[in-house]
Amino acid sequence: MDRAEKREFVAELNQVFQSTGSVVVAHYTGLTVAQMTDLRSRMREVGGTVKVAKNRLAKIALQGTQSESMQSLFEGQTVIAYADDPVAAPKVASEFAKTNDKLVILGGAMGQTVLDAEGVKALATLPSLDELRAKLVGMIQTPATRIAQVVNAPAGQLARVFGAYARKDEAA
Repeated sequence: MDRAEKREFVAELNQVFQSTGSVVVAHYTGLTVAQMTDLRSRMREVGGTVKVAKNRLAKIALQGTQSESMQSLFEGQTVIAYADDPVAAPKVASEFAKTNDKLVILGGAMGQTVLDAEGVKALATLPSLDELRAKLVGMIQTPATRIAQVVNAPAGQLARVFGAYARKDEAA
């Protein structure tokens, strides 16, 4: 990398640390190219990105961001995974780490909050933004459906009573 590429990389990483929902830092020593490609494709499916980070450049990029205190995570061969959805990157990274013991999650950050490995795993268990939106819409629709059932119930009961009288008159 020449100087211009390094400056561009640092600026890009700085923007990532400032704007993304969450960042996961992990060691990837021993992962094959196929495994790394699989991780990248899984992350891309949820709108995230995986990058191999040079530690020195990542530490420079962290300066002046909310996540500055996670500089200690950048030791050894590190990879960062990030996504706008705060739950997406930790979820994909944790699921991948379960099946691949060579990906070791070190920690991460969500805004100003620096997370350890257990914090990332806890964040991975939460529902994603889309799942939360679906639950919220379901909760909003349920009362409306119940109100419609209650309002329609008396009319239905009247219709059944009139129907019973009509059948009684036909029988007579």
